[in-house]
Amino acid sequence: MTKRHEPVFDASTLPNVVYSHRGLVWWGTAGFMVIEGFTLSLCAVTYLYLRKNFVAWPPERTPAPDLLIPSIAMAFLLLTIPLALYVKKCAEEYDVRKLRIGILLMSIASLIAIGLRVAEFWSLNTQWNSHAYGSIIWVILGFHLTIVMGDAFDTLGLLYILYFLEPEGKHVVGATDGALYWLFVVLSWIPLYLLVYWGPRVL
Repeated sequence: MTKRHEPVFDASTLPNVVYSHRGLVWWGTAGFMVIEGFTLSLCAVTYLYLRKNFVAWPPERTPAPDLLIPSIAMAFLLLTIPLALYVKKCAEEYDVRKLRIGILLMSIASLIAIGLRVAEFWSLNTQWNSHAYGSIIWVILGFHLTIVMGDAFDTLGLLYILYFLEPEGKHVVGATDGALYWLFVVLSWIPLYLLVYWGPRVL
């Protein structure tokens, strides 16, 4: 009987670290952004649908949301974009020393963003169970808060690895995906900020 030879693939020459769409984690991050982007879009569509069913928006005796804290929070998020790009650049250059600094600053920024978002709930001037208007704006803020918190926990975990453990290539690559996800967090909030805080004034 002739022995059958199975093809053999030599993987020793493949790189240990790959970035962007060449890595599986990138695709996982992209999948999260698609799913969460769809959910945020659904929230926005629900807001617009409910607006159609009310003569007054917000409903009578409900003041429009305050603008001060939400606008400060929006400006702060926009200011974190260069920081996220810096983290991405450091990771792509495999500069662990600079990456540690960038991740430390991103961790602080994400915690500040959470604090500002919590403060925003008091700017809504309504409760979640007051009426449909109150419910949808609480849902929009609440869901976006969950993705801010998710990214913050991920960044804090990476911070611990970079400072207290021996980081591997996958952790450095993960920093680029985390930075990309943070850009999604910030950019996805721009239309929602306009909808929640300026919508009652112009729609």
